[in-house]
Amino acid sequence: MIKLGVNTVLYKPFTLREAVENLSKIGYDGFEISAIKGMCEHLDLEHWKDQVSEIRELCEEFHMEILASEVASTDPERLRLAFEAAAGIGIPVINIGPTGRSNEPGDLEACIAHMKTLAELAESYGVTLCTKAHVGASVYNTETTLKLIEGFQNPYFGIDMDPSHIFRAGEEPEKALASVLPAMKHIHIRDCPHRLQNPGTPFQQICGTGLINLSGYVDAMVDQGYSGPVDLEVIGPELSLADCNTVAAETYGYLNALLRARGARDIKQ
Repeated sequence: MIKLGVNTVLYKPFTLREAVENLSKIGYDGFEISAIKGMCEHLDLEHWKDQVSEIRELCEEFHMEILASEVASTDPERLRLAFEAAAGIGIPVINIGPTGRSNEPGDLEACIAHMKTLAELAESYGVTLCTKAHVGASVYNTETTLKLIEGFQNPYFGIDMDPSHIFRAGEEPEKALASVLPAMKHIHIRDCPHRLQNPGTPFQQICGTGLINLSGYVDAMVDQGYSGPVDLEVIGPELSLADCNTVAAETYGYLNALLRARGARDIKQ
């Protein structure tokens, strides 16, 4: 069964407890804990050992799983902390973006070499590292994603297949999914109102409100046998708690209905 979660960056003005409690009430299975320096550090990597008890207690109290953590940084020393924290807390996936710029000579090759090194570091901690195609980066569409996949093999490395970036690269994510699925280990998801560089306002990122064929994407996801986590990732200005819950709840209702209709989700007990 596919598990649904939310990146806690959506709740960046609020405590981790407030985020987890509200997501649990909405019906989510778990959450992706944000460790994005300078944006949202619900997981403070420099002091992660001080948070272990609190995080485990929140998971137990609200019957929630940690599905992943977004670190964003490609700095090896920061990622060493992230992998150490993930191994110590029980976080299965660390998500980052690619390096370099789109279509810049040598940048894709440098990105592949760097990801290989980072994947080996992740392997040493028994944690999975994922990266995704990202607007403006060296890996930005299906073609460059496949080159990354073909660049090296490591069981502790995978693709975070975010349809919003593939859509903004001018492709149809529901058609692109099959070719990268063998390497997919995580999905960041949101909608988009256009194919421009930015994904729109937080409310325009609510799944089911934009132009991405997310129904077709879910069909492809289920038909191809994907069974990893799916985490809503919404970026933008700070929202009120009520607005955070609206974004999370509307997305949950949409995705949960699609997945249940396809037999890919049970009702959370």
